[in-house]
Amino acid sequence: MSFFRFMLAACLFASTLAFAADTSPPAPRDTELEKAKSAISRKDWAAAQAVLEPYTVANPRSADGFNLLGYSLRNLKKYDESLVAYKQALTLDPKHRGAHEYIGIAYVQMGQLDKAKEHLASLDKICPFSCDEYRDLKKAIAEVK
Repeated sequence: MSFFRFMLAACLFASTLAFAADTSPPAPRDTELEKAKSAISRKDWAAAQAVLEPYTVANPRSADGFNLLGYSLRNLKKYDESLVAYKQALTLDPKHRGAHEYIGIAYVQMGQLDKAKEHLASLDKICPFSCDEYRDLKKAIAEVK
């Protein structure tokens, strides 16, 4: 029994050290992305675009940045440019639910339901038990019919 207690104490001590050793600073806030989200919440699409274009140049691996840029461009009715941004987001993160939803909605707005349905099918695979993005895109497609 004493061996068991020794091992238990050793495990607890080791886990305490591992927890205490995690002194990494929190991830820095992305103020530019926050500015863009603020502009989007105000529906100031041009201001969001003005922040997100240089942001995506400076952060070319940010799927979220490209997705939000596409969203802003789509709301400015710049559909072709929005598709480029969404496709870049999906290249960086093929399972990006927001990008699949938003590019699907862009295709709905452009009258290309077949392409919208492709992204709905992708969301169905990504979210096997459904998700908001799947339901929203499905609703947008259904409203056209």
